[in-house]
Amino acid sequence: MGLCLSRSSTPPVKKRQSKRLTNQATASVNGGGGSNRWSRNRSSKREDSLIQERALATILFQQQLQNGGGGGGGIPFDRSTSLRYPNSNSKKNQPLPRSSSSRARSLTDPLLQPHQLVNQEVKVDDLETNHFVLVHGGGFGAWCWYKTIALLEEAGFKVTAVDLTGSGIHSFDTNSIASLSQYVQPLTDFLEKLANGEKVILVGHDFGGACISFAMELHSFKVSKAVFVAAAMLTSGQSALDIFSQKTDSNDLMRQSQIFIYANGNDKPPTGIDLDKSLLRDLLFNHSPAKDVALASVSMRPIPFSPVLEKICLTDSNYGSVRRFYIETAEDNAIPIALQQNMISDDPPERVFHLKGTDHSPFFSKPQALHRTLEKAPTNEPASKPAVVSQPVDNTKNVPAGIHSSNTNNYFRADGQNCGNFLTERRSTKVQAAPGGGSSLGYLFGDGSSK
Repeated sequence: MGLCLSRSSTPPVKKRQSKRLTNQATASVNGGGGSNRWSRNRSSKREDSLIQERALATILFQQQLQNGGGGGGGIPFDRSTSLRYPNSNSKKNQPLPRSSSSRARSLTDPLLQPHQLVNQEVKVDDLETNHFVLVHGGGFGAWCWYKTIALLEEAGFKVTAVDLTGSGIHSFDTNSIASLSQYVQPLTDFLEKLANGEKVILVGHDFGGACISFAMELHSFKVSKAVFVAAAMLTSGQSALDIFSQKTDSNDLMRQSQIFIYANGNDKPPTGIDLDKSLLRDLLFNHSPAKDVALASVSMRPIPFSPVLEKICLTDSNYGSVRRFYIETAEDNAIPIALQQNMISDDPPERVFHLKGTDHSPFFSKPQALHRTLEKAPTNEPASKPAVVSQPVDNTKNVPAGIHSSNTNNYFRADGQNCGNFLTERRSTKVQAAPGGGSSLGYLFGDGSSK
């Protein structure tokens, strides 16, 4: 009985054994051991969670389609949670800042894309002309405008870059060019072929300024505006050599880099000018990217000498009838800013633009800034010149002390006096009183006392 009592006093053990036997039996029926049983349970749980996630994704997808997210397009991807859950305190329709920086982005910032540089208020179709004709400088070719071409075309303008005779891919021998008209012929031929009433905007760089001036004189009625980019802007009777020779500094980079070519013999005048490739960066590209300097070093050709010597004839009725703009390059070693300003003061254009931090080749060093400036030319209205109104002068306040004269005296006003040869209406040429009052130099001017 004691054994019976001991056995009957431990019923939980029997239940655990019975339960274990039941589980083992179940496992044997399913054909696997205990380890397979637990792994199968874990995998079934993962499968259930995956099924639930897929079902939830399907429901969300169907809701998105019902809310207008379909139509054949993909579901828009939220860029951040701030777009989906905006701050309740923020103003309505307030755009999120694209950057945490408070600095205003510069127009010359290379991170800007071409479409960001376009003046959205400008409608190209409404302009007098949307056709730019780009004319390269001496030694360059149409290839140098590749960035400007891309930016202008992106903005909706039509662009033509011309290779002048013996430049770029033009096959003519540079040493055989005998005149400016021969050198500019590709440009003048292009202008002659324009349709009646069609106008263009000429853009000239470097020696290309003299070339567009020549074309403006011949075809002024086909040129809407002219833009001189660090270019030779001549007056009538001048040659490009006259302009460039104003740089008399013996250490001038231009003089150091020039290599004269004598194709007709050393006893004859030069036929061309080449540039020392080792000095190109310092002379023309001191702020330009290395890849553009490399492009120029393998693409530049000699400059014909005869067109540089030729004096140009410009008239007010032709050349003077075209609106002109000038773009200064602040850190130019080929045509220094002082020389550019001299040309501007000799024959002022309608407007002058100033590009900071750019070398002689802004189409390489500052292409976005150059594009932005060129874009202003077709939309710029003629500057109205205010009528000159002569202001009445109160001469009584300007009469120097000691002088009693009349309006017939050429030096009646104080601002009309010179430095000592003071003329009066007196019969004697001796001045009785110094201009502005008495003087201690009585032996020269007199002390004003009666003798």
